[in-house]
Amino acid sequence: MTHLPLDDVRVIELGQLLAGPFCGQLLGDFGAEVIKVEDPGRGDPMRQWGREKPHGQSLWWPVVARNKKSVTCDLRDPRGQDLLRRLIAEADVLLENFRPGTLERWNLSPDELHAINPGLVITRVTGFGQTGPYAPRAGYGSIGEAMGGIRHVTGDPGRPPSRAGISLGDSLAATHACVGTLVALHERGRSGRGQVVDSAIYEAVLAMMESLLPEWQQAGYQRERTGPVLPNVSPSNVYPTGDGEAILIAANQDSVFARLARVMGAEALAEDERYATHGARGANMDELDGIIAAWTAGHPADELLRLLHEGGVPAGRIYTAKDMFADPHFAAREAIVRVSHPDFGEVAMQNVAPKLSSTPGRVRTAGPALGQHNEEVYGGLLGLSPEEITGLSTAGVI
Repeated sequence: MTHLPLDDVRVIELGQLLAGPFCGQLLGDFGAEVIKVEDPGRGDPMRQWGREKPHGQSLWWPVVARNKKSVTCDLRDPRGQDLLRRLIAEADVLLENFRPGTLERWNLSPDELHAINPGLVITRVTGFGQTGPYAPRAGYGSIGEAMGGIRHVTGDPGRPPSRAGISLGDSLAATHACVGTLVALHERGRSGRGQVVDSAIYEAVLAMMESLLPEWQQAGYQRERTGPVLPNVSPSNVYPTGDGEAILIAANQDSVFARLARVMGAEALAEDERYATHGARGANMDELDGIIAAWTAGHPADELLRLLHEGGVPAGRIYTAKDMFADPHFAAREAIVRVSHPDFGEVAMQNVAPKLSSTPGRVRTAGPALGQHNEEVYGGLLGLSPEEITGLSTAGVI
């Protein structure tokens, strides 16, 4: 492979935390030159986030800032704004996740930026979007998850709404922003014009909510929290094993359920009118789950998984990070990579997804030090002299 699929795309990333920067990570994974612009002296707060901090450093930063270059620039200073305009003239994409109106206050509105670079794609990630009555509100991923509907249906019945153990709303908004960016770049190839990509966290969450809206509109049905199962989808649950583990089995399709019944030595279940069809199994979910749980509890986990896999039944353990490092499939597909780092030596992280057969993405560098690429970008790309760079640094602009 001689090139990466996006290595002709230059992205200026102004975002911070996760909703914008994860979009930049995705673009950088496939070769885009992502120049991350950070506040001098402080940088992106993600540099300090995370529970574990060996060497006093975040373990989140090497992942979300991988494949990026870091420059510093005070965008509140007119001199910093002028530097950004010069960067914009050389860019394909501007990515930001400030509150709506922030760029406009800095005299960096889309109209002003398109006057500099008509082909610029401006990708904006916010809690509520650039328009509408809620647009000015501060919007974090957790609020978008709540308003987008996923919090209401996550957790156990009878308990308050729960959350996933990751920043799901931010990541969904960033993923949709990445899709929008690529679509806008494709359109620019035909029209020559850039446009604004407006990705709202609550809408990105809403987009994942399957048939929740028509179920209410057409049938008056409100989805609720159902713990580890989906209503009327059975069997698809977590089941006990004889050695104290838990195995997830998903055999809700008719043909797959018939295979499960054979593995259980209970072929009659697939013919029983209570379980023979998808609808019947859904209506009798609790009873069927009890039958399956009684069978799984009689087998240790390894034996149970062998029987299920040999029988063509989808099943698996619920993995922790430790399990992922030990799994041969993860290793064979290089799902985890180790990246050189000046302090950690090597830092392990998830690899690029999805895999492309001819021009796959790859992790080339871990997250950079603050301002690590000031001279390369300001001197090499913009042509500033060493004296100019020193002067801007001394003045606190970069």
